[in-house]
Amino acid sequence: MKNIIACFVAFIATHLVCFSQSVALDYPNTSARAVYAAGKLEKALLEKGYVLNSSKPTFTISLNASSVQLGAEAYSIVVQGEKITVSGGDERGMIYGSLSIVEDLRKGIVLKNIKPITEKPHFELRAIKFDLPWDTYRHSISLDQHSDVCKDIKYWEAFLDMMVENRFNALSVWNLHPFTFMIRAKNFPKATPFTDAELKVWQDLFHGIFRLAQDRSIDTYLIPFNIFVTPEFEANYSPDSKFKNPNHDFFVDGDSSELVKRYTRESVAQVLQEYPELTGLGLTLGEGMGGMEPAEREQWMNDTYLEGMRLAGRKSKLVHRIPFSSTTGSLGVTSVETEKLTRKVIEEQGAFPFIDGPIWADLKYNWSHAYSTPQLIKVHGGKLYDTYFKPVSAEYKVTWTARNEDFFALRWGVPEFIRAHIANNSNPYNGGYFVGSETYIPAKDYFTKIDGPVNWKYAFERQWLFYKLWGRLLYNPATSDQLFHDEFLRRYGKQGRRLLEASSLAGKTPLRLASSFDFTNDLTFYSEGMMARNTRSRSLEYISVSMQINQRVTDSNYVAINEYVQKVLDGSTFDKRMVTPPMVALMLEEDCKKALELVKNIDTAGDNALMYEVADIKIWANLGLSFAEKLRGAVALQTYLVKGGDANKAAAVRSLENTLSYWDKVIQISSPLYKEMPLVHYTEQRGVRAKENDNLRFHWENLRPAVAKDIEVAKDAVFVSK
Repeated sequence: MKNIIACFVAFIATHLVCFSQSVALDYPNTSARAVYAAGKLEKALLEKGYVLNSSKPTFTISLNASSVQLGAEAYSIVVQGEKITVSGGDERGMIYGSLSIVEDLRKGIVLKNIKPITEKPHFELRAIKFDLPWDTYRHSISLDQHSDVCKDIKYWEAFLDMMVENRFNALSVWNLHPFTFMIRAKNFPKATPFTDAELKVWQDLFHGIFRLAQDRSIDTYLIPFNIFVTPEFEANYSPDSKFKNPNHDFFVDGDSSELVKRYTRESVAQVLQEYPELTGLGLTLGEGMGGMEPAEREQWMNDTYLEGMRLAGRKSKLVHRIPFSSTTGSLGVTSVETEKLTRKVIEEQGAFPFIDGPIWADLKYNWSHAYSTPQLIKVHGGKLYDTYFKPVSAEYKVTWTARNEDFFALRWGVPEFIRAHIANNSNPYNGGYFVGSETYIPAKDYFTKIDGPVNWKYAFERQWLFYKLWGRLLYNPATSDQLFHDEFLRRYGKQGRRLLEASSLAGKTPLRLASSFDFTNDLTFYSEGMMARNTRSRSLEYISVSMQINQRVTDSNYVAINEYVQKVLDGSTFDKRMVTPPMVALMLEEDCKKALELVKNIDTAGDNALMYEVADIKIWANLGLSFAEKLRGAVALQTYLVKGGDANKAAAVRSLENTLSYWDKVIQISSPLYKEMPLVHYTEQRGVRAKENDNLRFHWENLRPAVAKDIEVAKDAVFVSK
């Protein structure tokens, strides 16, 4: 009893001492960003029982953004007795310093125990890629379904709060043709399909998003695709055009007429004039630009976007996405010649007085699937040469888009993978990252099946660890894992103490799958479902044992199954750096079994959010174990097909039966928790228009027949002696 009383007294002393303490906040209330920072501090202080009192405070917290020696986005917290001073190298740094104190308060640290700290940014750009759900790049119900949520300014307030808390400093919003949602073009008024009242609703939304971002010191970029106009523009201003494209298909020839150039140029200028809160624009060269040479595409951008930016009469920032086609096709291959042309154009643009540099020259890291290997293997279109890096440019910095087209439902977080990414790309020419998806919008929660309470409302809140890892590590790669561990503890108490380690282990499953199975664009691979595009039918399917045997690897250190079997049978040796299929299987087995052991005794009763956290780890782990057995089965089956031997065939059948057994565990865990989900990856099959395929739904249970079929494939296999 004495121990219980002592613990209770200690708890009171630690957690409730603040009830008798008052705090004064000293900040420049004429600054919207200082008001935002102070508001976050006030809320956290009140939640912990402090009293806000400026007359006789116990503590004073002062905020300022005038510390020149700190540098942009850096901050320091200085503690002198009962006075805490948050200094920022600028207003963004001041906000980050204030949020550092908020974070400590949430963890239960009282003001008298706040520690001095100084932090500065590692990368200049830490951006989110966000595809808006209207006029989307991919046409699918899985994107359309987010429209209502994304029209709610409360959603954006929550999303932008998450961004600034995690030190993301830029939001890029993508749309095929966004101008008519934002303006009524002065000389092309009928191009906008909305009434004045309808247009005002859209305009209020965009102004609201950009102002919320501005208050949080988050830059905003509007990134359209090209070349697109509205059906209303075509009907009213170019009725005889041969380039009509009412459905906004993107692999079409480009309309480079003077009329479309003028409309685009004037729209760019008008948007920048009517939205002073908007930081900048982005250029994408490819979609709707078929039939044009690379030089013609760059010239079109100069004649429209760059000239429109000049006419706007103010400075703007610029994202120049590196073109991925060196041919006249919308899809093409990379080439040194295109790189040289693009570098020359970007450096010329960087010298324009209306460009607020540096320009962000952006490339997709490992095409559409960054969650594979931290090594740079390829970009969109193929190989990347060194033209953009040597010599280092003074006008632009190279940024990487880390596309996630691989997991939407399951939570994911592997700190060491993101640290490896950053370590590989912290060069003088690197400016930072864009993090986001094109086939997924983190808005509506269309996954959760249970009716009970959870600690999230929006989809991005389910993936809190994903965003916290990327944002905080891009800002400071030296950030300790303890920060992420502490967040698990804050959310789930002692039940969360093993979740970061378990997440890190189980979360390697999709990385190893994507390193073992080569891919190209977003629709060719989906690791969460262990699916890939069948090159013959162009449909997304479960990766069968036959597909796995014959597919090339992504990571150059990995060994493909057919190559591995042949070398073993030939008696060849492998370089010690090479990762063979049996090694991958063993790593998966060790990590996934350890992850399951870590979460085995976690009591999730009464906490639905914790239940989902643990379930997702279990799902990833069982997917990993299933994949490990499939790799073993594939090696045994290929060995049988090449060499024969009943023992090899029996081993293949046994491993593939184990594959199904682990898959059944995935179904058992996921079925009560997850709805069937619409999936963009199901679109654009051969001969099937996207909208006609919107009835297809993803769930692991739906793939069970395909997993089971592999067993029959192995049983029916016949060795043919050569």
